[in-house]
Amino acid sequence: MQAIIESIGAFTMIISIFAITATVIKTYLNYRLKKRILDAGPVDDNLLKLVPAFSQMNTEMLKWGVILLFGGLGLIVLEFIPYTIETSPLPFGIETVFIAIGFLVYFYMVKNKQQ
Repeated sequence: MQAIIESIGAFTMIISIFAITATVIKTYLNYRLKKRILDAGPVDDNLLKLVPAFSQMNTEMLKWGVILLFGGLGLIVLEFIPYTIETSPLPFGIETVFIAIGFLVYFYMVKNKQQ
């Protein structure tokens, strides 16, 4: 049973790494494309529709940065709290609380920015 769980974990990690890498590459290439379009000179109405995507991309990056920061803090806190890994739901609760705090911090940052 332990071998199956380890192989599922390894498979999940490989898929996660590929997904994260693809997302980072896609975001970077979209940024470069939009920057080139804007640097090319005069733009028409169709190209102006791309400009708000810059601010949306920055907020999207801010959101994931804040969420990952709080997720990492949750993992650091878990390192110092004693619990039994086989039976305790404590790690899941602590990590969920930290990620929820990250979402709330992001929400209030965006809310204050819009005002």
